[in-house]
Amino acid sequence: MTKFAVARPYADPEAAARQLIQLAASIEPVQDGRIHIEKINAPFLYTLKGTGPEFGAGIRYAVEEGWFDLHESGTYVRLLKTGPATITD
Repeated sequence: MTKFAVARPYADPEAAARQLIQLAASIEPVQDGRIHIEKINAPFLYTLKGTGPEFGAGIRYAVEEGWFDLHESGTYVRLLKTGPATITD
């Protein structure tokens, strides 16, 4: 018997990162440009139906590409100048 798997839109870390950048860009940052991680985590997980591992991979990808600055505590990110303006399609 063949089982069919549904393709996950955020299984690709780059796709997840791009979605996280879009979410972060839509949020009003608090002091020093900080965007609390839960402000992008909740919509990604519950509205967009992403998974925890997809979220983590997307954050890592965005940091590696220089799109996000993730605080060492993991509680907030900052959009960097090279973020949304340079990654839009």
